[in-house]
Parts: sequence; C-alpha cells; structure tokens
Amino acid sequence: MPSHDDLIDNAPEQAAPPPAKRTRASASAPARSSARDGRVLGQPGFVLHSYPYKETSLIIDMFTRDHGRVGVVAKGAKRPFSKLRGVLQTFQPLSVSWSGKSELRTLIDAEWVGGMLPLERTALLCGFYLNELLVKLLARDDRHPALFDHYVSTLNQLAHGEPAQIVLRKFERALLKETGVAADLSRCTTTRSRVEAGGDYVVDPERGAREAGAGEVWPVVLGKTLLDMEREDYTDPATQAQSKQLMRFLLAHHLGGQPLNTRQILIDLMQL
Repeated sequence: MPSHDDLIDNAPEQAAPPPAKRTRASASAPARSSARDGRVLGQPGFVLHSYPYKETSLIIDMFTRDHGRVGVVAKGAKRPFSKLRGVLQTFQPLSVSWSGKSELRTLIDAEWVGGMLPLERTALLCGFYLNELLVKLLARDDRHPALFDHYVSTLNQLAHGEPAQIVLRKFERALLKETGVAADLSRCTTTRSRVEAGGDYVVDPERGAREAGAGEVWPVVLGKTLLDMEREDYTDPATQAQSKQLMRFLLAHHLGGQPLNTRQILIDLMQL
C-alpha cells in the first residue's frame, strides 16, 4: 500500500505560481488542460472533505464538473497567511487548478466564485450528507457533469429552504442513476409489464422492481411510490415515507456495509 508521499507528485512545499487571475464572470468558462503535465486550469469544483497532511498542508477530496472526484494536495494551505486558508471551504463554488498525473494531484490555485447562499442549520447537515455519499459512492476520476449540476441545484434548494426530504430523495436517485446502479422503477422485472399503482412491490438492488411475495424482508412499497419516484413527484406523503425507506435500503446495499455517519445524525434529528 503506497504512502501519501508515494502518491503525490514530487514538488516543493511552495505551490507553483497561480495562473492569471480569473474574474467572476470568466470562472464558468470551459476549463483548460495540458496533457503534458496533467495540468487543469479553472475547473468548477467543490470541496467534499479535507484532512491535515504534514504540518502545513491539506489533502482534499474535490468534486469537479469535468473530472469528477479528484484528490489534491493543498501545500501550505494551513499556514496563517495562505490565500487558500479561507477559500477551501465546503459548499462554496470554486474555480480550481491543479497539476500532476498521480492519484493525488498538486493544487495550484483555488478561487472563490460566489453566487450561492450559505447552508445553515439542518440544511448544513444535509449538505454534509450529500458530500459523504459522493465520497463513498463515486470512483476517483470518473466524470459526472450532469450529477455535478444536480449537486449545485440541490445545494441551492437546501439553502433556499426547500423540503429536505424531497430534495435528498431526488439527489439520491440521481446519484444511483449516474453511477449506473439504478433500475427503471416503472417496469416489473419478472413480468416486463408496467408497474401497477395499486400493487405491492420490492426493489432488487441489482435487478429492479418485482411483485412482493409473502414474508418479504426487503421494504415493500406501493407501485404508485415507484411511479412517483421515476417521475420525481414526491408530493404524496405516502411516497415520501416509502421512498425514504426504499432509498435507505438501496444505498446501504451499494455502500457495501459502509456506515453513513451524517445519515444517522439526520435520522436522529428529523427522521429523514
């Protein structure tokens, strides 16, 4: 098992000079990259998680629009006067640049883009829940631009006080779709016919919906719930309740037994 030092490109503790300063308007322009040294400039991204590395640096998990989940080393970011110290915060839209081709790249620059309200109280916990899902379910370097845009939209909805149960269910479903493990909930896998709204079903995490039998240990949900989830309609309280149980079951399966720390906190606080 290689150490972090083996995974990081050889570079001095002082980061490379930053590229020319980008204005707020230009931060959304297409990012540039160089195949020669693996350099990527001006990539839209968010901090998912960070932890200390050596005395003055951080290792950061980032979610970027065109490169997916990327690991970077922010050298010197913990120094008192580092320009990165106040920038590398969760839920803040950034324009980030890095270099290197190893598993952990070297962060060159990060700039705050702005334009989003901060998350507060329960919305903040929901944001950490989203980040934990992304860290545990997304493979490194798999690009998911549609999921990135959905993540931005979800953060905005949470910041504006949209119902957390509905916002989270939509994101969970989008995440499973993007990672290729979400089946079409409108079709029964055993009969190949359309799910009936009044029928009882279970969802096989690997295959999809099937009619519920006697003594099922998996969550039994109405066909209407599955149809509502497929069209992202969570207005029915019964759909909200059943989709919560179903998504908890499906996520637990695809997480392979990894616990979700923020999920348990949210369950305790508001029964999401």
